[in-house]
Amino acid sequence: MEIERKWMVKGWPQKDLPLLFEQSMRQGYVNVRPTVRIREEATVGGKTEYILCFKSAGTLSRKEIEFPIDKEKFDELEDLISLPLIPKTRRTYLLPDGLHLEVSLVDEGMPTEFMYAEVEYSTVEEALAWDPASADLSDYLSDEVTGQPGQTMGAYWCVTRLRQPPVE
Repeated sequence: MEIERKWMVKGWPQKDLPLLFEQSMRQGYVNVRPTVRIREEATVGGKTEYILCFKSAGTLSRKEIEFPIDKEKFDELEDLISLPLIPKTRRTYLLPDGLHLEVSLVDEGMPTEFMYAEVEYSTVEEALAWDPASADLSDYLSDEVTGQPGQTMGAYWCVTRLRQPPVE
């Protein structure tokens, strides 16, 4: 189960948070409803992983099933998709309460470039109770888009790669 909240942000956090790791990613969608996604995750100074992911419909909470796949299968699926994958740079920070803040820069240098942040939780109750002020991030996490139509990466894929209205 994936339980997360999402905010649109401008820039990397200016607060002095411990950086756990940074990843360069590329992701694409075989389907957006339900979500069937492939992702290459290259951790700076670490290894590269290839993931096949399935996600149910939902916003705050949804089923998520991920499988590691080998590079050859990833390449085959990328060829099947036959559209440019979405590049992302993700930095994962440790919050004072132990949660992780994931901040992503999407399509850097493109006219559609944007940044967003996510925090994942163990329960829906924890997600609903969490306040960005507890991490001194009220200003940074002020534009919450959790649950708003058109705010998923699948919707972004539809608009920027498929050139069609998002399927939500």
